[in-house]
Amino acid sequence: MAKPATTRQSARVVQLRKGATLEMVRLTCPDSAQALKIAESFGTAIVDSDGIRDLHERLISETSDALSEGLGERAMQIHLQRIVGAFVGSAHGAGQFYSKAVTEARDATAKAANDARDEDLDGPVGYSSAAQRKREFAADMGVQAHALRMAAEGAVAAYSRIVGETWKPFDRPVDNPGQSVDRKAAEAQMSAFD
Repeated sequence: MAKPATTRQSARVVQLRKGATLEMVRLTCPDSAQALKIAESFGTAIVDSDGIRDLHERLISETSDALSEGLGERAMQIHLQRIVGAFVGSAHGAGQFYSKAVTEARDATAKAANDARDEDLDGPVGYSSAAQRKREFAADMGVQAHALRMAAEGAVAAYSRIVGETWKPFDRPVDNPGQSVDRKAAEAQMSAFD
């Protein structure tokens, strides 16, 4: 006796590539108080946090004004979503890099505190120790991450004002590089026989 034909549909789970959020940026990048503390401790330039934020908010607003006649409301929203996403993504990447630099500076400083280690002693006159160079590098990265955070915050604020919604990242489906177009076409054709 033959088995009855059954229709079987495969459930497909679409994975999403999560974009960086402003909250993620705030967790990884120094705030204004911490950036000021870093600048004072290492003698670097003090960043005009409010000026950077305001400038980027105006930049996005002026971009919107310039494009308003050529773009419809939905097209403007999509365009600004992408632009703001670039600012947020850049700041998040800088924040992650800063966090890594701080970890390396802490590790090097802890190793340098061990008197039995010769490789972490101060270099020749005029050269700082490896631990000091790592601390200075982390400080530079902190100031940069803070500046990019302020740019992202300004862009997000402008987006919210222009579009009337809170900005959130676009979560796009993860490409499946393992499946070629031919394979997908073959699967679609074979599903016709089910």
